[in-house]
Amino acid sequence: MDPENDNKGILILNEGLIFTFIFLCYSLIWIVNGALILVIILEEKLHEPMYIFLCNLCINSLYGTAAFYPKFLYDLVTNNHTISYAGCILQVFVIYSYASTDFSILALMAYDRYLAICRPLEYHSVMTKHKVVLLVCFSRLVPWLCQTIVTIMTSLLQLCDSHIDKLYCSNWSIVKLSCNSITANNIVGYIVILFYFCHDVFIMCSYVPLLKSAVKSRDGRKKFTQTCVPHLFCLLNVTVALLFDLMYARYGSPSLSAGVKNFMALQFLLFPPILNPLIYGLKLTQVRNRLLNVFKGKG
Repeated sequence: MDPENDNKGILILNEGLIFTFIFLCYSLIWIVNGALILVIILEEKLHEPMYIFLCNLCINSLYGTAAFYPKFLYDLVTNNHTISYAGCILQVFVIYSYASTDFSILALMAYDRYLAICRPLEYHSVMTKHKVVLLVCFSRLVPWLCQTIVTIMTSLLQLCDSHIDKLYCSNWSIVKLSCNSITANNIVGYIVILFYFCHDVFIMCSYVPLLKSAVKSRDGRKKFTQTCVPHLFCLLNVTVALLFDLMYARYGSPSLSAGVKNFMALQFLLFPPILNPLIYGLKLTQVRNRLLNVFKGKG
């Protein structure tokens, strides 16, 4: 018996299983998001604000996950778990601008539902094509601006170490390696977190009049169930996933097992990109019917 060779064989087997799992997850992310994007683009009946925002949410999922999955799969194949400093900074920017943009888009979707259910007569005059384009651009530019500031501040730090105890680069994992004071970085970081936490508060507040309006009529209850319930599930999905990541990065115990650490680090790049399009694809009648027609070959 050669214990060293046995251990190498087990390690290779584990990496093979991990590669297969991650590859399947990334493939599923592309399939479910890509299908929803294509259906919304090709189906003229879905060229409405709510579906445009949903399409933007799916595009954002592909944008964010592209910063992690290809590099991680490449690392597993080559057994080279390193990344350049510039690549690390870019990964931080893309991943966290993706997370911030998710909150912005969900806030827009909440605003759209508020207008559609509580102010239906004003909906089309307020939610014009021009305004929808502006809101979509705004939902991307503001997160990019916030993350640009955070990323520039992080890149200016002088680092005393180069080891990151995480599956991907995060702002906090780099900041912890700094030789300098990180007070300014912490202040700006918490301001950005608070800003996007306020998005959650805004969405929750918008649901108070939605609930009041929905209970008044059968049509209102139907609209609420079809469009607001999946939105709430997606909001909960994104919020819990990102909260786990942020809290673990700052307050996580070093005594946690590697498996738990990796799961907590990975889940906000895994669950929201898969579950969000599935939740909407299964719940929204027009999207579901169009997808079923495509699979049945009706075009």
